[in-house]
Amino acid sequence: MKAAIIREFGDASRFELSDMPKPTPGPQQVLVRVMAASINPVDYKIRKAGAWAGIPMPAILGYDAAGVVEAVGSQATRWKPGDEVFYSARIFGRQGTYAQYHVEDEEILARKPASLSFEEAAAVPLAAITAYDSVITFFQTKPGDTVLVHAGAGGVGHFGVQLAKAAGARVLATGRASNAELIKGLGADEVIDYRKTRFEDEVQRLTEGRGVDAAFDTVGGDTVSRSIQAVRPYGKLATVVNLEGSLQGMQAKNLTLYFGFMERTEAKIQAMKTLVERGQLRPLIDSTFPLEQIADAHRKIEGGGMKGKIVIRI
Repeated sequence: MKAAIIREFGDASRFELSDMPKPTPGPQQVLVRVMAASINPVDYKIRKAGAWAGIPMPAILGYDAAGVVEAVGSQATRWKPGDEVFYSARIFGRQGTYAQYHVEDEEILARKPASLSFEEAAAVPLAAITAYDSVITFFQTKPGDTVLVHAGAGGVGHFGVQLAKAAGARVLATGRASNAELIKGLGADEVIDYRKTRFEDEVQRLTEGRGVDAAFDTVGGDTVSRSIQAVRPYGKLATVVNLEGSLQGMQAKNLTLYFGFMERTEAKIQAMKTLVERGQLRPLIDSTFPLEQIADAHRKIEGGGMKGKIVIRI
């Protein structure tokens, strides 16, 4: 099978297109013919220095996939050849989805929503579940809450906006002025141009000094330390990226901070399927690249400024 591989860690030039052995599913696994994958920041972090992920060399990266079941293991009962599926792969110690075929545990697959193309479906799993863990599971967002989502047009942020809105919240999102209408189209009630104003000051104005119930950071840097000023007493913060700066002020306000690390479960991928089918969740695709141009796709995501996700056609 064709696969994009790296033989050592480093920059995007390390990628090469190679013929690799077609994998064989274990007893409770399925073999998927991958139609599309997507790129997440964790992909280029592993590519640069990913020994911690335990991926065998030569390594195939990639956490997301949408495709067609090709074969099933001897004890696999949930799927049959021809089923269209999507999922986020368990690649710690295994190979990823930048390939024509991929083997995965049967319980973390979901049937691809009929309303999504393979490219759209591949853009959903990791980023949407990451947002779900914070906005739904940790924040326990409910009708009447006010939630601040940073980078509302970003790969994870655009799902955070939609999930908070689906849960009944008033959604404030940060983003560029040029993306304001796009972010509002996803469900944001207010978009704060972080390049023009201090978002924490604007949040106080928009909430009449009360602050938001929760703030979701997908940016990093000093975003969490600044967000402390934007969250009400006894409120919550969550981050899925590295943070800088002081957390002073959290204790005085009795705030709680969640460091998100996405865990793949059957319930979560099924929840994404349900939300898509209800029209409450849709992926925003920034651009699509063929597998042969995987290095260019990695360079683009490292450059930042995307609207949604980058997808790879297999």
